[in-house]
Amino acid sequence: MKRQAAEKRQAALKRRAGEKRGAVVTGAAGGLGRAIAAALAEAGYDVLLTDVDGPAVEAASAELGGSSAVLDVRDGEACRALASRVAAGGGLALWVNNAGIIATGPAWTHDEATRRRVVDVNALGAINGTLAALEVMRAAGSGHVINIVSLAGLVAAPGEAVYSASKHALLAFSVATLAELRTAGLSRVHVSCLCPDGIWTPMLHDKLDDDGAAASFTGTMLTPERVAARVARLARRPRPVVALPRWRGAQVRLFDTFPRASIRLARLIMATGRAGQRRQARRTHPSRTG
Repeated sequence: MKRQAAEKRQAALKRRAGEKRGAVVTGAAGGLGRAIAAALAEAGYDVLLTDVDGPAVEAASAELGGSSAVLDVRDGEACRALASRVAAGGGLALWVNNAGIIATGPAWTHDEATRRRVVDVNALGAINGTLAALEVMRAAGSGHVINIVSLAGLVAAPGEAVYSASKHALLAFSVATLAELRTAGLSRVHVSCLCPDGIWTPMLHDKLDDDGAAASFTGTMLTPERVAARVARLARRPRPVVALPRWRGAQVRLFDTFPRASIRLARLIMATGRAGQRRQARRTHPSRTG
């Protein structure tokens, strides 16, 4: 608590001294993105909230006292233009790729348009944002990109195959790009991946009765505020890959190391997830039974 108080005082001193640290958060109209924007604003960043939903992100930014912009992360040129605008306005210190969508159920149940949209937003959209930010940060010699990946980027989640594929792609891209930055001698430009367990946000609010989403309920259901606090901490102390909670990261990596065993346990994993859905339903809707 004392350390957190000291860090808040330091952030306040920086704001009073006129130091401007620009940060961009994608998918920030609500849920985790809004919570991240709030945590970064508290940490002293000048946060630009972005989302495809213009009115919603404008309302969110007004509540936080920040600014907003409409951004479809699938548009690479739009990402580049936004990064350049923020840099010209005082500097781009941090870019958080949070925008994401999920499709649940067996892989063969999704049509091509759904598969493409999940990959385009979760993987290619975050790649667009990362490269747009790095174009500015490489020139400046400093900066930090944080990609919100999910535990599904560390292990193949049954019922979320396409989503897992998109997150695996983002994790691989992020780590490889960080290695390329170091090879190029850029030691003060960072790329980090945060891989949280299931988060109770609108993405999962309608998934309590969805068997395909059971994998998201097998562990610790996190609040957006807890994840956002970890993002703010990661912004201060960059690390390549961070799982939240840490024990879940170790657990799913073990499953990933022994795929044959994890496949054999798939039914048990999904049953565990369905039990988690029922627990979350009772917490969220006390009147529900079953």
